Amino acid sequence: MSPLSTYKKLYEKLADTDLEPWIPTLRQTVEPTILESNNGHLDRWLNAIDALPDVGGCLSRDLSTSPAIQIGLPEDLDTNQRESLPETLHNFRPWRKGPFDFFGTHIDTEWRSDLKWDRLLTSISDLAGRLVLDIGCGSGYHCWRMAGAGAKLALGTDPFLLYVMQYLAVRKYLQEPPVWVLPFGIEGLPPALPVFDTVFSMGILYHRRSPIDHLYELRNFLRPGGELVLETIVVDGPLGYSLVPDQYYSKMKNVWFIPTVETLVQWMTRCRYRDIKVIDVSTTTTQEQRSTDWMVFQSLKDFLDPSDPSKTIEGYPAPKRAVITGSAP
Repeated sequence: MSPLSTYKKLYEKLADTDLEPWIPTLRQTVEPTILESNNGHLDRWLNAIDALPDVGGCLSRDLSTSPAIQIGLPEDLDTNQRESLPETLHNFRPWRKGPFDFFGTHIDTEWRSDLKWDRLLTSISDLAGRLVLDIGCGSGYHCWRMAGAGAKLALGTDPFLLYVMQYLAVRKYLQEPPVWVLPFGIEGLPPALPVFDTVFSMGILYHRRSPIDHLYELRNFLRPGGELVLETIVVDGPLGYSLVPDQYYSKMKNVWFIPTVETLVQWMTRCRYRDIKVIDVSTTTTQEQRSTDWMVFQSLKDFLDPSDPSKTIEGYPAPKRAVITGSAP
């Protein structure tokens, strides 16, 4: 069975929601976007998914209580399967968002995404029974946690094909939770789709050339009264101030605006969000973002001034992240 057949189940799921009119467009775009991507690694990734061990029966799983998305137990595999599994999963490196656990093989991702999740979960609206959209979801780690929190549908988008393949590797074993990752960014969504109860935008705003336009885009996906969960880098400073890096910020070249918390609240107010709440402000640490055997490239410690970790290598304030919620009018 092709890994892409999982999207057929998505179309069936959408038939019971306000997203039903979108099904014909998705049928015409999702699989062609992947298969016609001209990505030189695509065949290797699809073959690696096929090479993951086939396991019959009902697997144990944990989407809510463990830091890792846990799939099965070591004893579900025979000795040869357990020994070959890490090499197969290495085909999907770098693993950036997680962690995951496949039958006892722990994927220690660059980001401890569970720490971010723990900071926001108790302060956002209960996800039980809600239609949820996660913009720029990466491997879909948080979408699986949303499903674990009871979401009726957790729909993620990400244009990086490797992350979609990571999602499909997980999906091979977790076929029942209502989680799907679509292979495009926010630009691939209809411009107005006001049906979601909760929309997440985490780690995206500072990559947008127009943060105000992004806030309006996100609002257009929310039903009246729906909740935006926004997480982004912030800096200290007065109301109205926003850092605009010269060329790079923390070795990232696609960073445009980094506001103060007060400025970010002002932006959301101007975009007509209501009930705006700052639920967390935390400095990013090297315990949360770091290189691992599953992501061997440079990470946070390489992006900071070695003589003063309160600054980036370029001399800007080191990353501090805020989580803010607001509701659509």
